[in-house]
Amino acid sequence: MKVDFEAEYRSCYGRVFGLCLRLLGGAVLAEDAAQDAFVRAYRGLDRYDPAQPFAAWVMGIARNHCIDLLRRRRHGELRLGDEAAERAAAEAESVEGVDALVINERSDKVRAALAALPEKYRLPIVLAYYDEASYDDIAEVLGISRNHVGVLLLRGKQALRKALMWSEERSQ
Repeated sequence: MKVDFEAEYRSCYGRVFGLCLRLLGGAVLAEDAAQDAFVRAYRGLDRYDPAQPFAAWVMGIARNHCIDLLRRRRHGELRLGDEAAERAAAEAESVEGVDALVINERSDKVRAALAALPEKYRLPIVLAYYDEASYDDIAEVLGISRNHVGVLLLRGKQALRKALMWSEERSQ
């Protein structure tokens, strides 16, 4: 069974980009990482099992790539993207309707709070809630125990709630 790579790319690019954005915290880095994930998927098509969903396969590639990038960043090997370009891209997005504005404002607060979390909390939260990974999968990807995943998720959610409450208090 041959894969229609272009159709698969179009159908799951948004999810892959969203995962990369949540893991890396910047639009420029996320765009690069998403593109890299699809290039890696294309080059590794011979290793793809068509019995499995393509989206899950490429999301795994993207997740692992982002984690590698974060590890390199931790060791000072990764150069950050251009902040001005990221800001211009964010301002260029158009939103219509009052409901969309309210949803975007809440989403922006959650994204900002999530991005401000220390990496050790942000990664498990993104993997669990955006990539829908199990505790066992997260433990394997991060090289930690399943119990440690639970502790990091608990502390990360507490920190996220605290940041969101603080943000709400400031805006009132």
